[in-house]
Amino acid sequence: MKYILVIGDGMADNPVPELGGVTPLEYANTPGLDTLASAGTLGSVKNCPDGLPAGSDTAILSIFGCDPRECYTGRAPLEAAATGIKLQPGDIAYRCNMVTIEDADKPWGEKKILSHSAGSIEGEVSEAIVTALFNDPVFSAAAKNAGLHVYPSRSFRHIAVQRGAVGGGQKLSPPHDHLGEPIGPILPTGGANAETLYALMKLAHETLDHHPLNEKLRAAGKMPANGIWFWAEGTAVRLPSFTEAYGKTGGVISAVPLCHGIAALVGLERITVPGATGELDTNYEGKVQAALEVLKKHPFAAIHVEAPDECTHNGDTPGKLEAITRLDSRVVAPLVAALREGGEPFRILILSDHKTLTSTRGHDGTPVPFLLYDSRRDHKTGYKHRESDGDKGEFIGEGTRLMSLLFGEFGND
Repeated sequence: MKYILVIGDGMADNPVPELGGVTPLEYANTPGLDTLASAGTLGSVKNCPDGLPAGSDTAILSIFGCDPRECYTGRAPLEAAATGIKLQPGDIAYRCNMVTIEDADKPWGEKKILSHSAGSIEGEVSEAIVTALFNDPVFSAAAKNAGLHVYPSRSFRHIAVQRGAVGGGQKLSPPHDHLGEPIGPILPTGGANAETLYALMKLAHETLDHHPLNEKLRAAGKMPANGIWFWAEGTAVRLPSFTEAYGKTGGVISAVPLCHGIAALVGLERITVPGATGELDTNYEGKVQAALEVLKKHPFAAIHVEAPDECTHNGDTPGKLEAITRLDSRVVAPLVAALREGGEPFRILILSDHKTLTSTRGHDGTPVPFLLYDSRRDHKTGYKHRESDGDKGEFIGEGTRLMSLLFGEFGND
């Protein structure tokens, strides 16, 4: 028996007036998903516990069976684990996004944040800009004084680690939840260390705004990476073993550090596919092939597709629809076809981690639909993979139950 998890990040949504009052999942052309839904089990699940951030960090922890209320210290430590960063007692890890702050003759705090990803900046450009920033003599001295070191990555997502940070109660805001807003109210607050981070972000903007690399981006009609944004702070974390919990080994295929970090911490194999970008242009076929290779060695494989979430954050509704369509036609359909051809029975669980709302371009922690298909059964529900049909099925109040559902440990087996 083979077991497959497919996460379409931020795929679920609320009804969108511009789409005739239906959700993107309902509007998009998804014959592969709908065929599985009509024969499988549909329901809804709440992956983000109340009182914790509504995001992929808490949601994907839940999906992999780790209760965020017990093990969540922040997103950045999970991403740090993906690159082998070892956090020591007293260390604080932060996500350090490259962002775009509007070009305007205004005071720093009145400027708006236009993009949480510097316009989905290319990885090597992002790495070059953040490296240039931390090599700048003035900024480097300020960062060193704050005990802050950056670990660049080939995306807009970098990790910063602060050693010996003093204080607590600081409030840092996720940039993708405040696009188009003035940055003043969402800059770090809450104590001396927040003031340090605030000063570093302000200095970074002053250093980067007219840096030659950013002027080159502007000349090419692209958004500049003229700021950094600290958020998702957290301390060292330990997660329970996936194999000990479920008796299964496997691998996780993703382009984002969060998923690889969770995989590393629960003891699953991390697979990076060439050409996997976390954007709409990702290597879908490569992810499918990687999953099939994993399943030759292990009973479990997970595929994470980031594109629906990124398109929604970017205000790109046609892109979100296309991302859902591509997940259907270039991930689900060929994956299922290959599994059928292999002849071994399989179970596949497909869902969003959380909703990403077209109306706000931000996350929402309310329940999302899930689809569970077992190749040995046809439940003949006639349902489609959409929010309204998910609401007709079983409601699962905690995403930590999903792995047991996939592995047939209770219900629907």
